[in-house]
Amino acid sequence: MKCSLVSFGQIEIDGRRFDHDVVIEKGRIRRRKKGPSKKQRAAYGHTPLTPDEAVPWSAPLLIVGTGASGQLPITDELYRAAAKRRVEVVARPTAEACELLARPIASQWQPSST
Repeated sequence: MKCSLVSFGQIEIDGRRFDHDVVIEKGRIRRRKKGPSKKQRAAYGHTPLTPDEAVPWSAPLLIVGTGASGQLPITDELYRAAAKRRVEVVARPTAEACELLARPIASQWQPSST
């Protein structure tokens, strides 16, 4: 999958440009539905990523692009939900997350020891 951060607030995936948050699961791209997480926006300054959303839990690795400057908050509840499902969460600024998506996960990913 070819992914790149075009500019602040704009991402290109396999030749298609998006100006909103997206979720990719099993090669399918859909808009991120932040509604369930909006109730926590005041506490974080941005709408955080929470397990209340339709998180793609179908793979052992969840790559989260945290925006151009890495500011997307991720709640502790999401990390706990991931651990319960044995899913490792890798949160990186969007440009770095795109680089991870471009490589075959099995051959490039080394689980962190922290």
